Amino acid sequence: MLSLDLSWVAFIITGLGTLFLLGELLVNMKGIFAIVGTGFITLYFMAYLEPGMFFLMLSLYILGIILIIIDGKVLNDGTLSVIGMVCMLLTVGFSAPSWVTGAYGAMGVLIGAGGSLLFLKVFPKRKMWGKIALVDRLTSEAGYNSINESYHYLIGKEGVTLTPFRPVGTIQVEGKEYSAISNGQWLEKNDKIVVDKVDGTRILVRKIGD
Repeated sequence: MLSLDLSWVAFIITGLGTLFLLGELLVNMKGIFAIVGTGFITLYFMAYLEPGMFFLMLSLYILGIILIIIDGKVLNDGTLSVIGMVCMLLTVGFSAPSWVTGAYGAMGVLIGAGGSLLFLKVFPKRKMWGKIALVDRLTSEAGYNSINESYHYLIGKEGVTLTPFRPVGTIQVEGKEYSAISNGQWLEKNDKIVVDKVDGTRILVRKIGD
């Protein structure tokens, strides 16, 4: 077992580890960020844990990363991403020898996760995140209507969901795509909907038959 006596070192190590690991998920760095990030996180757990607990906590941390990947590739609603991030925070916090070190480590995870978004401004984004509702720019060239338009003419019209609603997603009405909200309902892709209300650019829909 290694020794890291200064609590703030935990902040640096977990911050850099999370920065590069989540950065690898956001941008295509051909595994370079993943290797660097894994190295930092492995060092953190090795510093405070015996071999048995080391493998357990490292596995749980990696599970958090896997949940984020599943969310990005399959669900696209953020639920598993939140669970994954909580899992990462808990493993880092409980692995520390004191609550102060654990707090520093958890702060490193949060700041590293936030910092990883900066990679999107420099490197090409992975396609796996392209389906997340309201993340992509809604441009006319991409087939979306401008968010500055008024959509009152849609009230009462029927359409279909193009993405799951949790409760936000994308609908298609008369061949055009719009961002909408289901007013608390969770809808699935290809559900038939009707536009109930429009408040400026906020389109409220409900599933037909409910």
